[in-house]
Amino acid sequence: MIDLPAVDTENVEARTPTADQNPVATYLASLSSSSRPAMRRSLDVIAQIVSGDGATTAAQIPWHRLQAQHTVAIRDELTERYAHTTVNKMLAALRQTLKEAWRLGQMSAEAYHEAADVENLSGEREPAGRHIPGVELACLLDTCRQTPTGIRDAAVISLLYAGGLRRAELVTLDLADYDMATGTLHVRGTRDVERPVPVVGGAAAALGDWLEVRGDVAGPLFWGLGNRNRGGRLTTQAIYYMLQKRVELAEIEELSPHDFRRTFVSDLLDRGADIATVQKLAGHAHVQTTAAYIRRGDQAKRRAAEMLHVPYTRRKLPDTGREESGRKES
Repeated sequence: MIDLPAVDTENVEARTPTADQNPVATYLASLSSSSRPAMRRSLDVIAQIVSGDGATTAAQIPWHRLQAQHTVAIRDELTERYAHTTVNKMLAALRQTLKEAWRLGQMSAEAYHEAADVENLSGEREPAGRHIPGVELACLLDTCRQTPTGIRDAAVISLLYAGGLRRAELVTLDLADYDMATGTLHVRGTRDVERPVPVVGGAAAALGDWLEVRGDVAGPLFWGLGNRNRGGRLTTQAIYYMLQKRVELAEIEELSPHDFRRTFVSDLLDRGADIATVQKLAGHAHVQTTAAYIRRGDQAKRRAAEMLHVPYTRRKLPDTGREESGRKES
């Protein structure tokens, strides 16, 4: 427990506000279903720091009583435990919860601004994930044989890459979300914002093959084919396990489902697409987020470096007197 003298965390259960008056509940309700669990966990960690009690949850903390010295102390404690990117994510959740407390009339504007004025941590580290080379993508698809499961998995892999889809987006797709006349998927992203995703080339062919297997019955675009989950919507965990199996069969380096999305962004930019267009295709709210997804390999970096020209001509010392000249210049 850190020293927060103005925050009384005793008897918190008796003082926990109702959901409509709880800043944590109203903040979490504003998030997408995919973002909510991570931010709830972040606030629970902060609640435990404030109270010193591992059983205390975010809903039980009197957030409106936090002051500037408290939020700075919270940041310092988080810094001891986590990487700067994780700390900054947790601080964002803290600020938004304080903002909800102000909106609910539980703290003054001055108190809110003072408590929320806690700076992010700066720092850099190697970005997570990796780029998937084309040869590895081909190896993955080669493991998908001419069976119903193989055809389905090939379509899933193709859309993760060529559509830049998140796992959560892919598993929520229904057959009705695919407009076969225009070759467009209508994808619901974070905060339920819909974006059109063109499906062309090999991805369109892979999806077409799966639809022949699947049929035209209304329901999930991708469903299970096993004995227990036949006809049921695939889960994000099922996508993860499927990819791990394909990676093992392809005998390639370990990768995550999100690496397809990172590769989607990097490859489009490498091939000349402008970043604003890529941002819209990926469904990012800010272009900075798109830029953070770039995972270019060493060859791409070398090609970029070779675009610059240094007007240098080779110089070579004469065979005689080289040693003497070297001494004069040293």
